Amino acid sequence: MLSCFAPGSERAKAIPIQPIIHKELSAALSAEPALTQAWVQNSGFTAKPGTYCLVPDSKGNLKKVFIGIEKRDDFWSVGALPKLLPPGVYGLPSGWHPDFHDLLALAWALGAYTFTRYCTSKPVIRAKLVIPSSINNKQLENMINAIYLVRDWVNTPTENMGPDVLAAAVRRIGKKCGATVQVTLTSSVLKKRYPLTYAVGRAGVKPPRFIELNWGEGNPFALTLIGKGVCYDTGGLNLKTSQGMMLMKKDMAGAAHAISLAQWIMQENLPIQLRVLIPAVENAVSSNSYRPGDVLIARNGKTIEITNTDAEGRLVLADALIEAGEKRADLILDFATLTGAARVALGPAFPALFVNREGLAAQLLEIGARVRDPVWLLPLYDEYRAYLNSNIADISNANVKNNHAGAITAALFLKEFVPDEMPWGHFDIYAYNDEELPGRPMGGEAMALRTAFHFLQEHVLSLKR
Repeated sequence: MLSCFAPGSERAKAIPIQPIIHKELSAALSAEPALTQAWVQNSGFTAKPGTYCLVPDSKGNLKKVFIGIEKRDDFWSVGALPKLLPPGVYGLPSGWHPDFHDLLALAWALGAYTFTRYCTSKPVIRAKLVIPSSINNKQLENMINAIYLVRDWVNTPTENMGPDVLAAAVRRIGKKCGATVQVTLTSSVLKKRYPLTYAVGRAGVKPPRFIELNWGEGNPFALTLIGKGVCYDTGGLNLKTSQGMMLMKKDMAGAAHAISLAQWIMQENLPIQLRVLIPAVENAVSSNSYRPGDVLIARNGKTIEITNTDAEGRLVLADALIEAGEKRADLILDFATLTGAARVALGPAFPALFVNREGLAAQLLEIGARVRDPVWLLPLYDEYRAYLNSNIADISNANVKNNHAGAITAALFLKEFVPDEMPWGHFDIYAYNDEELPGRPMGGEAMALRTAFHFLQEHVLSLKR
């Protein structure tokens, strides 16, 4: 059991956390003893969303916690409490809608998350929540561990999360879950099989790697997950600004999402034939960096003019998509911190979704809204493909004609390497919280992970019926 939770045996002594909507405060207090009414009034608590009030009993012991919420399904507010409440065991009374108990437990656990690897003084969360009896503890723990893994990997600096460490971490997860893991490291093999990954990563002190995990052979549904594993991105010779480089340790968040989703699938033993592909590189600056103006030849023979070395993620993903297309896949999903344009369009909270099947889009959007892990559909608008035309090659890796539709043109580049007969979804994610929010501490964040898992769970299990 995660340390932020208490066993069900402590449910009887749990201090209730009671939600109150601001406009319903008077009605809620009318059912309380006069002592409680006076205490709340004198404390200045108005049930404003995000605020809370510790309510004592007649002996001065903590009797309950009031928390202000905006509406009944405001589950995120609970995420602020683990780091604010005094040590103790807490519970969720009937004031919370039972349909949201799983989200409330999730918010509590995500609010309890801390990244302390480099802290000499490590905070300890002493407030614990009794998991509602309606929740499957093991399934909840698998979900939280997947999200924690994304956060931990994204928060870890590149010095301790380079291509070599990333590959070793995938090996550990594969061994734990009974999967096979193959890492391609030899330069001559990389140049032949994954030439774009080799070109992007060859300037790094730690050589590039191509990582492949396989699990569930013989299962009926073949799924390939792809994650962008750019462990650090200087921008290459098209060098980023110092501010632009500050968060580039998170440019491997796509790989973190793919592996976390794979771990979750394996732990839940979904009937999936799973394949995970991760090109792991550093986009560094050196005398042998790939250059603007170079023409690279992909394994499928397509030629690519390099118009911007800071558009490297789509190159390594192209290698993975070519690899994915050479074996049967009922679905390909890729995750990548691919474009700033997606953030300009949608902000940090909404991953951009691109798909080559309308039915797939509809399912992902519906599930994302239902599990409160939303994604936003952007179009694969074919007319913008002209922005990637090259005078000397089949395609250029970035639009230098104008500043339009950066997320769409990046997705259109990827689409060039996806077999038409294979359903494909591309998540352009931010994977970071820029500010502290309840349940979402500043730092690395999993986005669209729960949406993808629940889609796979529902879709694959429906095929068995």
